[in-house]
Amino acid sequence: MPAMTQTPDSPFAHGLPFMKMHGLGNDFVVIDARAQKVEVTPALAMRLADRHMGVGFDQLALIEDGGNADAHLVFLNSDGSTSAACGNATRCIARFLMDETGRDALTLTTEHGALQARDMGGRLTSVNMGRPVLDWWKIPLKVEVDTLHLPIDGDPVATSMGNPHCTFFVDDAEAVDIVAFGPTIEHHPLYPQRTNVQVASLVGPDHLRMRVWERGAGLTLASGSSSCATAVAAARRGLTGRKVRIDLDGGTLHVDWREDGVWMTGPTAHVFSGVLTPDWLSQGLPDV
Repeated sequence: MPAMTQTPDSPFAHGLPFMKMHGLGNDFVVIDARAQKVEVTPALAMRLADRHMGVGFDQLALIEDGGNADAHLVFLNSDGSTSAACGNATRCIARFLMDETGRDALTLTTEHGALQARDMGGRLTSVNMGRPVLDWWKIPLKVEVDTLHLPIDGDPVATSMGNPHCTFFVDDAEAVDIVAFGPTIEHHPLYPQRTNVQVASLVGPDHLRMRVWERGAGLTLASGSSSCATAVAAARRGLTGRKVRIDLDGGTLHVDWREDGVWMTGPTAHVFSGVLTPDWLSQGLPDV
């Protein structure tokens, strides 16, 4: 069955414009749906995510009309599932909208709530990802447990930044086979909605090295919400203060857990813009 039907009078008869962006290698396809409503099915998202037969991304983001906010953002993972939060994509889109409007401050809404974005100068963009959720039933976890010490081998910490996280503190994050380890924890029965997985090691005062396995996307070079969750977990454990540097496979983010929420700052890139052809859009899933 086709993922999207094209007719001569279809608004996408000439294709569907998109942008390719990334934050520290955490990459996104972004579709501006403010002027024209765009429906992206899970099947279409998975086709787009294919790095050989589509475009490729960790997450897909739709920019929609924000009503009283500057824009509303919707996120899908590369496996077609939805996500309430995506920190690096939010920063990328905030930078795009700041460049478009000439403004240095924006309000963006997501399923997680309203998020404030700021231009920090030097092409650095900061987003307040909101207050962390630490209650077990809100993360959510399946049963009541101490979120600071989960009953999972490795003694991880549970946090939600609009999406669930499981953070392991280890001696050497580089030494962990996260490709083998990540899927097991992502699907752990304690997390009914699956979870993002981080392994982090302390390399200096308020300085962490972190690697990420993302729910619905797999191994990623960076993750904004994971960085925020790890910073919160490290501060709760007393390993760091509330303002930390986090080195990821794709680069460095700075996270500051303040009273009004968790602020994340780093670079972004708008790599290119393109158009999905009507022919490609009309095709169904490839035979397997």
